[in-house]
Amino acid sequence: MKVSGFTFVRNAVQYDYPIVEAINSILPLCTEVVVAVGNSTDETLALIQSINNEKIKIIETTWDESAREGGRALAIETDKAFSAIRQDADWAFYIQGDEVLHEKYIPSIQKAMEKYLQQPDVDGLLFHYLHFYGSYNFVGTASNWYPFEIRIIRNNPAIYSYRDAQGFRKNNDKKLNVKLIDAYIYHYGWVKNPRAMQEKQITFQKLWHDDEEAARRVGKNEIYQYEKNIQSLARFTGTHPEVMRYHIAKKNWAFQYDASKHRLSAKEKIKSFLRDYLGLDFSYKNYRLLK
Repeated sequence: MKVSGFTFVRNAVQYDYPIVEAINSILPLCTEVVVAVGNSTDETLALIQSINNEKIKIIETTWDESAREGGRALAIETDKAFSAIRQDADWAFYIQGDEVLHEKYIPSIQKAMEKYLQQPDVDGLLFHYLHFYGSYNFVGTASNWYPFEIRIIRNNPAIYSYRDAQGFRKNNDKKLNVKLIDAYIYHYGWVKNPRAMQEKQITFQKLWHDDEEAARRVGKNEIYQYEKNIQSLARFTGTHPEVMRYHIAKKNWAFQYDASKHRLSAKEKIKSFLRDYLGLDFSYKNYRLLK
């Protein structure tokens, strides 16, 4: 069984993306990892080139600055990386630049890929998610955080990145048939120095909106105000992936939060009750879950 990894990145140094950690976390499962390095204004290309592993395959790309509708540029870059994987790969493992796989899930992922390889109705594998916010000690628990997403897909040319690269579709917007597996992706996109986070917000809003609207949405603050955007967080009591050890050790900002104080709307409180006590899931599902 051959597995190709793929990802895309631009300006990872400036915005403090754990892209090296993301790549290294899936390398044990992959025969190659294709990295689409966009036209950066920092040392991102040199950073990726510094990864000392012959499995890494770099392709240099230029982002389409005009593809702002719905964050389409992100999907375009994802498809560039996906199209560059080896043709004889059975599975393709997608990881974004702010996502990391914990090494403890490698055996179960390997087992799942082997199990479903000969089941052609399975288009991909669905992962659980942990979304860290503000620091490495807290995870988001409100319903606005997506609980699942597809991160392994078949090497099928009919599959493509959907909308802003959160998931995948095939053959004229058909949802993929997926199996949920016992593995989590650790999402660190909302954990960085508040100044770097604010810079990232300015840049990323321009992937969805024109300059004027992007500026209005971000505001004039020089640092990101984490506390103003919290609904509910829970303290993380597990362990982080080993590859994140250095990235976590260099944390240089303070984040304080009282997990007992939630600022939930009435609607969110109802959703939380129905989810926690009745097992109802109101999250957006960009897939068809196979039993």
